Amino acid sequence: MAYHGLMTQNLYILTGASRGMGFSLAQQLLQAGHSVLCISRQTNAELDLLAQKSGASVTQWSQDLTQGVAASELLGAWLNAQTPSAWASVTLINNAGAIPRIGPLRQADAADLGQALRVGLEAPMQLTCAFLAATEHWARPRNVLNISSGLGRRAMASQAAYCAAKAGMDHFTRCLALEEALQPMGAKVCSLAPGVIDTDMQIQLRSADASAFPDQAGFIQLKAGGQLTSAADAATRILAFLARPDFGANPVADIRD
Repeated sequence: MAYHGLMTQNLYILTGASRGMGFSLAQQLLQAGHSVLCISRQTNAELDLLAQKSGASVTQWSQDLTQGVAASELLGAWLNAQTPSAWASVTLINNAGAIPRIGPLRQADAADLGQALRVGLEAPMQLTCAFLAATEHWARPRNVLNISSGLGRRAMASQAAYCAAKAGMDHFTRCLALEEALQPMGAKVCSLAPGVIDTDMQIQLRSADASAFPDQAGFIQLKAGGQLTSAADAATRILAFLARPDFGANPVADIRD
């Protein structure tokens, strides 16, 4: 997919777009003047239909992000084949994540831990590397938005892998912000905690074995007390944050700040 002539298209690359908050983000991004590349384990036919109705362009890749090397090589090659002047801006949103079986680390499965860390930390770093390398000389605004979590900043028992992945995402974003600040047209980057959202992850947390997850009751209370943000509302707030003129001023942020 390449466009020529006036730069009227804003390009968004979004991981984890087929369901949950990623699906809501994709839905809201699909508007006239936007082109969205969705990278998920599965595609979603609803996004194709929405793009047709809205006048947007969508491309969906079925890509397992546990295979981050393959995904990043594919993205790099695709971006290198683009015409930079076709795009008004280009943005990577690392949204995909995975929670391994909830329980103490001593009871964890090594393969399960590896998958969570590959999807939640390794793949975002690899995709960001490919994105920045391929667009380094594009004279266009470039953004990297990493969807983090409050659990990257708050330790929680039985959540070691997820907390570690999100903490790593926050810190690699801080490093990246220092690097990009040294570049003449460096990318704006931010690792954003989006708040507590009513997704399948919350169902997983509420359904965990209470004897293995001391905080289970707290997540049940969040749901019972109506304290969860809908995926659609969260997506709206995230995209509004991305559109702020000061996006990237703070490399690690919380939507509730």
